[in-house]
Amino acid sequence: EVQLVESGGEMVQPGGSLRLSCAASGFTFSNYGMSWFRRGPGKGPEWVSSIDITGTTTDYAGVVKGRFTISRDSAKSTLYLHMTSLQPEDTALYYCARGGREEWARQGHWGQGTQVTVSS
Repeated sequence: EVQLVESGGEMVQPGGSLRLSCAASGFTFSNYGMSWFRRGPGKGPEWVSSIDITGTTTDYAGVVKGRFTISRDSAKSTLYLHMTSLQPEDTALYYCARGGREEWARQGHWGQGTQVTVSS
């Protein structure tokens, strides 16, 4: 059974930083691209970032590019999202998903999410 467990979300002030983690199990992590998406208050899912199976190719939504960094540790089957210069509009439930940018929605595997709240 595919399991994805996100953690690391909390309340931070504008300008702050956070690192989210996603522990994967139930599949061979190193065989899949991975993605982060988020769902803000009253909004639909918004793709944030993806990384390929080797970790060398990454892609970001324009609104987070230059502020967020996606990475993976295949030895630990863990996906990360390092977020800096956080703004109130980054407030959302953040999910990790199996699959790259074009695949994650179709594959349909994601976790319960971790809440990030940016507020002064």
